[in-house]
Amino acid sequence: MAKNATIGVRVVLSVLVCTAAASCAAEPDPATPPAMATPPPSSSPAPDPRAVGANELGVVPVLMYHQLASAPDSEYDQTPEKFRAELDRLLAENYRPVTTSAYISGAFDLPAGTHPVVLTFDDSTLSQLTVSDDGKVAPDTAVGILEQFRIEHPEFAPTATFYVNNQPFGDNPRALSWLAAHGYEIGAHTASHANLAQLDSTGVQRELADNVRAIVSAAPGQVRTMALPLGIAPADRNLATAGSWDGTNYAFESVLLVGAEPAPSQYGELDSTAVPRIRSGRTAVDFDSTYWLDRLAANPEQRYTSDGNPKQISFPARLSGTLNPRWSGQAKSY
Repeated sequence: MAKNATIGVRVVLSVLVCTAAASCAAEPDPATPPAMATPPPSSSPAPDPRAVGANELGVVPVLMYHQLASAPDSEYDQTPEKFRAELDRLLAENYRPVTTSAYISGAFDLPAGTHPVVLTFDDSTLSQLTVSDDGKVAPDTAVGILEQFRIEHPEFAPTATFYVNNQPFGDNPRALSWLAAHGYEIGAHTASHANLAQLDSTGVQRELADNVRAIVSAAPGQVRTMALPLGIAPADRNLATAGSWDGTNYAFESVLLVGAEPAPSQYGELDSTAVPRIRSGRTAVDFDSTYWLDRLAANPEQRYTSDGNPKQISFPARLSGTLNPRWSGQAKSY
């Protein structure tokens, strides 16, 4: 896949999926923020935001992965060893994974001083997940590595969002249900990995509705987010977020691009129609994961840092002008 010209665009809003057999829930009032995650009872108060350098208006890396291979033949792919090394780095630099929909809605609870990171995987290949007949995951797949990392570093609590096509993971009927049962998010990536700009309106809606139908038949539930194949939007960009075909409706809370910068805070200047992602692959390319992780490590004040209190949005007062007014009721500057 080639890096698309949509690099400079920003983030998208969320979507609910329903089939003809199910009725859609009412859309939330966009003027009302969604409920924030409720933390478990704690015997000690959250630390002072200033003391931990809290900045919940900072940027969030949304990392994009494709295949893992011992000898990658694409700049979009990488070795299992490099993937493990990137997880080690994220842990060492106090990142904690959240799903795309959790990031978009703010429905996550991270320890004070840590940073959210979103791990995303496109194209639903066997190198990402291979499940045997007895339900075991191949250890050198992306999910196998994440699950082993969970055992070794439970504080990292790995999770990810997988953007799948029809017949995902070698058309294994166990794969999607396994992901859903183990806390991973499943998102749409069109039925056939189509270039949506080359399709008419009916074709775009068919690709997305048929994809959603295939996903929910294997793993019932909401398909809340989608990633554009090749990073290319349809001529009518609205059809990337909501539409209907053959009795199946789709509506997505976020739409993800291909490149090439961190995403804005969900509480700040977030455009929910185009979420930028950062490519991680075998070769150094402009604005890849190494570039951005290095840059954020050198400029820690730019990244999203949790205050440890999911009921509050903390940030330096100098950033007050970037707060979306819909979140003002939970805001606390310092």
